[in-house]
Amino acid sequence: MAPDDKRGKVRRDVLKGVGVGSIGLLAGCVTSTDETETEGDGGDGGSGGDGGDGGDGSDGGDGGDGGSGMDSYQIGMVDSVTGSLSAFGQRNQRGKDLALADVNAEGIKGGDLDIVVEDSQSQSQAGVSAAQKLVNQDEVPFVIGAVGSGVSLAIYQSVIQNTDVVQLSQNSTSPALSDFPGLLRMSPTGRVQSGALADIMADDGHDSVAITWINNDYGQGITDAFTSAWDGEVAYNQSHDQGQSSYSSVVSGMANSGADAWLFITYQPEFTTMAQEAYSSGYEAQFYGADSVKGPEVLNNTPEGSLDGMKVVAPSAAIDQDNYQQFASRFEEEHGSAPTAWSAYAYDCVITAALAIHTADDFSPSALQDTVRDVTRPDGEQVSTYAEAVEVLGEDGSASDIDYQGVSGPIDFDENGDPAGFLQIFTVEDHEYVTTGTISSE
Repeated sequence: MAPDDKRGKVRRDVLKGVGVGSIGLLAGCVTSTDETETEGDGGDGGSGGDGGDGGDGSDGGDGGDGGSGMDSYQIGMVDSVTGSLSAFGQRNQRGKDLALADVNAEGIKGGDLDIVVEDSQSQSQAGVSAAQKLVNQDEVPFVIGAVGSGVSLAIYQSVIQNTDVVQLSQNSTSPALSDFPGLLRMSPTGRVQSGALADIMADDGHDSVAITWINNDYGQGITDAFTSAWDGEVAYNQSHDQGQSSYSSVVSGMANSGADAWLFITYQPEFTTMAQEAYSSGYEAQFYGADSVKGPEVLNNTPEGSLDGMKVVAPSAAIDQDNYQQFASRFEEEHGSAPTAWSAYAYDCVITAALAIHTADDFSPSALQDTVRDVTRPDGEQVSTYAEAVEVLGEDGSASDIDYQGVSGPIDFDENGDPAGFLQIFTVEDHEYVTTGTISSE
């Protein structure tokens, strides 16, 4: 693991004095780093389907004539190679590459896994175009994608819906995705994050909150889930656009609301500007944040001590698991830094896809629909690596024979396509992020 100075001095402290209602606290399941950006769910979010007509409704082709004897099994991935979330896309690619090496060391029925990566540019329109290319031209039966809830929703509604192609998002947390059971995701729903924030604020003694949120599906979804869980007063509830040079009107509106708790559901650049303007104006409030406001650049670009006491809830990997520790060790050896939870989610997307292919009757979208959920269900024998899964499956094993335990934790997709998972609570102390608790979304 990375030394503490690389992890922003994150400590593994169990939450004390902060209850989170009915959500269970777990000691020891924490994410591993502040050394890189926190890959909050971002991008422009889009309108969830304004990026194209989705092609002709192709089912993605059958990709081959059977489930065995192929030299290569090709799937697709839509990632933020460029754009506002390219730092997160880079972490996705690193996790993907490690998983691909693990899969191809064993093979899939004598063949290799090949992943065609297309760039969403962190935008819905470009994400839809990338997915159309993968499904309609490359005829892949399985698409990993995307970073950003709005991008994932746009892809699903414009390209994937009404086909049998499997879509598994690596980095989308908006509760809105739960309304589309055919859209699977590896990162936990923000509904649990929102409920945790509401409980933490109440336990901190607040009964009034001012909320500002990024004007897209991510911001809207997290905010709606929070207000549903919050029993107190919402004194201010306003969206803001991405990429503005100033948010002084937002900050003054929050201050004039009289609420002593301020909740920021936005991205790092926007929050940094808001925090700077609040500090320069002399406003004082208890800050709280969703996952995408946290990152080392936020601390680097805000006055020392200006964020002390702020609490953030963010997705986490299950670091105590042996398979995660092995993954993290390999990641750090290769890249010189510890992985984030988002790297772990990308890794698990690839392994889940490979196991779905390995256990399917043939390499077609409909066959993969039949296996992608079953390879992670708790009814099967628990396996923690792809190699172990292949050994258990043998020559004629089925998807229900195994329960893949991801490096990010148990997956167990529910009826809405949401996984089990972990979240972590951070508090800013002495202008550093300190771990103060973990939460299970099970």
